[in-house]
Amino acid sequence: MNGIEKARGILENYDGPDCRIMEVCGTHTHEIFRQGIRRILSPKIHLISGPGCPVCVTPVSFIDEAIYLALEKDCTICTFGDLVRVPGSELSLQTARGRGARVRIVYSPQDAQVYAKNHPDEQVVFLSIGFETTTPSCCIAVRNAAADHTGNFMILTANKTMPAAYDAMKDSTDLFLYPGHVHAITGTKVCEDLVGQGVSGVCAGFTGRELLTALAVAVSEYQKGKPFFRNCYPRVVRPEGSPAAQAMVAEMMEPCDAQWRGIGTLPDSGMRLRPAYADFDARIRCDIPPIEGHANPGCRCGDVLRGEITPHDCPLFGKVCTPEQPVGACMVSSEGACSAWYLYGEETGGISHE
Repeated sequence: MNGIEKARGILENYDGPDCRIMEVCGTHTHEIFRQGIRRILSPKIHLISGPGCPVCVTPVSFIDEAIYLALEKDCTICTFGDLVRVPGSELSLQTARGRGARVRIVYSPQDAQVYAKNHPDEQVVFLSIGFETTTPSCCIAVRNAAADHTGNFMILTANKTMPAAYDAMKDSTDLFLYPGHVHAITGTKVCEDLVGQGVSGVCAGFTGRELLTALAVAVSEYQKGKPFFRNCYPRVVRPEGSPAAQAMVAEMMEPCDAQWRGIGTLPDSGMRLRPAYADFDARIRCDIPPIEGHANPGCRCGDVLRGEITPHDCPLFGKVCTPEQPVGACMVSSEGACSAWYLYGEETGGISHE
């Protein structure tokens, strides 16, 4: 019996105590659906989608700030594609574009910085969202802008860090399926420290084989009844993470309180540019006033992100809220739980043996 067959057998035949596993990362959620892994799990294994999609946890007020910059300050907004269709309080960036806003899709912060350098007559703002994985690339873009004297380049930050979210969500699950790409940057210390608080988890990669292995390890360890952490992605995740990326972010950014959609404000869970880089901070440069966003009251994205309901439990899901006409961010994002449930349904086909 090879490794993948053994892992599958463990998951199919698991008969231990009921086990709730929160797949923190939205990419994990989509890949688990795509590979058909949910279909083969023992009824005693319950997967919960968590708050690990940066687009999903970005608050409505951030979208409103971006629209303010586009329509009131005549800035060119550069952003990843998913964010364009996320509803703000009244408009999305897509509808703002129809009213004359300049909104450009880019694939990296560096693309936005180069665009700003090549268009000196435009004030260019990159919408900087993401977790520890993408924050270093935002810092590189700012550093390049400073070196190139690209004074018309700014970022609007909604960068977040995961430890406070783990702490906020630890009572909603029995163990975490930790995102491998985040811990490739941060290392595993936070996961190991959480074991001392009774919080268990495994760090997982992203292929079908890696996810099956991590889930099998998770339930096998869970049966033993003691808190644990296992790194099931050692080819990428090292205990120390990436010291170079950590040092660059620490030099250029500082922690701040941050609002998470559906969770609330978590202390020191955000990242903003340090005063030395204030010239590249869109909130400071453009003097953005306080904006309090208002989400659609019928949308239950927040409950989904907290793991309290599945997308199917939302009365808007698949009816009023679809990928073509999304009401909430979880239906827009390519990593969103609602998007995954809509695309793949509760039952999906066979597992790829990659």
